[in-house]
Amino acid sequence: MSQLIVENLSHTIGAKTLFKEIAFTITSGEKVGLIGINGTGKSTLLSILAGLDDADSITMEHPNDYRIVYLPQEPEVDPELTVLETVFKSDAPLIQMNLAYEYAVQALTEDPANEENQKQFEIVQNKMDTNGGWDLNSQARTILTRLGITTFDKKMGELSGGQQKRVALAKVLIEPSDLLLLDEPTNHLDVESITWLQDYLMNEQAAVIFVTHDRYFLDAVSTHIYELADQQLYAHAGNYGDFIEAKALREEMQAATESKLQNRFRAELKWIKRGARARSTKQKARIGRFEELKEQVKKDNVNDEMDANLKTTRLGRKVIEATNLSKSFGDKKIIDNFSCLLQSGDRIAIVGPNGVGKTTLLNLFSGEITSDTGELEIGSTVKIAHFHQHIPKMDDHKRMIEYIRETSNDIEDANGQRISASQMLERFLFPSRVHGTLIEKLSGGERKRLYLLKLLMEQPNVLLLDEPTNDLDIETLSILEDFIETFPGVVLTISHDRFFLDRTSSKLWILDGTGKVIIQDGIYTDYLETLNQPEEIPEKAQEVAPERVKKTVPKKRMSYMEKKEWDTIELEIETVETKIEEIEAEMESAGADYDKLRELTIQLEEKTAEYERLFERWSYLQELQENM
Repeated sequence: MSQLIVENLSHTIGAKTLFKEIAFTITSGEKVGLIGINGTGKSTLLSILAGLDDADSITMEHPNDYRIVYLPQEPEVDPELTVLETVFKSDAPLIQMNLAYEYAVQALTEDPANEENQKQFEIVQNKMDTNGGWDLNSQARTILTRLGITTFDKKMGELSGGQQKRVALAKVLIEPSDLLLLDEPTNHLDVESITWLQDYLMNEQAAVIFVTHDRYFLDAVSTHIYELADQQLYAHAGNYGDFIEAKALREEMQAATESKLQNRFRAELKWIKRGARARSTKQKARIGRFEELKEQVKKDNVNDEMDANLKTTRLGRKVIEATNLSKSFGDKKIIDNFSCLLQSGDRIAIVGPNGVGKTTLLNLFSGEITSDTGELEIGSTVKIAHFHQHIPKMDDHKRMIEYIRETSNDIEDANGQRISASQMLERFLFPSRVHGTLIEKLSGGERKRLYLLKLLMEQPNVLLLDEPTNDLDIETLSILEDFIETFPGVVLTISHDRFFLDRTSSKLWILDGTGKVIIQDGIYTDYLETLNQPEEIPEKAQEVAPERVKKTVPKKRMSYMEKKEWDTIELEIETVETKIEEIEAEMESAGADYDKLRELTIQLEEKTAEYERLFERWSYLQELQENM
């Protein structure tokens, strides 16, 4: 079992520090999902570990023969090499032997009568027999096939960008490695290939660090989550679901604390409004605590999440109607007599294997291509925004703020507030200090987020999204999903991200490659499950009648026991307040000790409930006192 120990890793690009003195240890068999918003340095970290980028400082400890293999987000390939030549291009002896075998086969095929070719083929064939090279050769062909590459002698320059990425993925998967670094390996893969890769990596003996936006994939494969944020790396044991649960627990605790803080603030405010007289030390201390609580509540109400709450153009009754649309390229029928009626609120996922015409169908609706036959009617109020899989080329020498101002420098949000271009950038997680940054300095994900902002600022009412999840970080995707849920118009989405489709669509257009488009209600994961088993019908939830709350009618006069209680209740409130403060301080110092945090949360809830009960009792007794 081998380990890689990384310490004191720091890296700065220009004036931006990506990470500062981070450290981690990864062991054979561990699968680490690396997450963080775009621009935090995920790809840069992998590149540094692969030895392609220099860090400002780093200490790496590992065995002498430790081997790191890296798949970049945009791999470079030699367009003149064939698929198999690319896969077998390596310094590993067994892989070099396979490449020599492929060359020997090629030479013998071209000139079978050549004795030198025959002799060379026999030599290499014997080496393959002796050293077990056939297993690797078979493995390479199997992996390529499972990734959708079936023509092994085709030159790389003849492949699409997505196909090139899949060949590069196959290459790193057959490489002997102790640590496998994968940057967005699921990009350009269909669901079947993603599922296969998911199973493959789960059984991989080497350590793996991977970046992906696919949350189902991340959850299935990862044994640990590394989160890059605030120039630091935070390590979490468990898969993505465990990470989300722990994060939700932490935020729930924080929210619970803030909620209790708000309740205490309201209680203190009630005291102040009742005219607490500042004549005693005790009352002065209470007013002091009120001021502290007021400032804390203000601080906790600061919102630093991405806000996509933009106004949209009104959509009329008529949206888009397609009648008998057909489209062919040469002899290949892509769309065959497709008809549909889009209505406001439609959320449609366009699904199917790679190459069946999903993007073609979307381009028909955007008007970028025209159908061979059929009719497409678009309502007069329809305003379409088309998010392309490959974003349009940006002027690298233009600054972010200039790029956004091309659309507008003044826009209205859903609440009717006027917002400047600078404020819009801040809402999309671009702080004011980076608004002057040149586009050439942005990461791929940051460019996509900027492009998304520009599209949404045009206030469309029909969104056409072609692979929007590629290169976007999970946090941005979550906000986009929330936006789509409340978007009043129509959304058509192409994506291989099952999680994203499940959240953003309720209807499927299923393409099978014959030109037919099947329309089906439901979410994507349910559809995938029905391919193997019947869909289960959930039981109807039972309605629960709301509980009646009895109103308490206050007494008009204070009894003897109530007078005694009135004399001591303020001290009891202060005692409980002190205990709450002690528990909150313990929670802050508990860190990632979730068992301790759960225990403290229960104590906090109990004491807060006691505090609220005492304060309500104090309010009641004060009314009686005033009546006297």
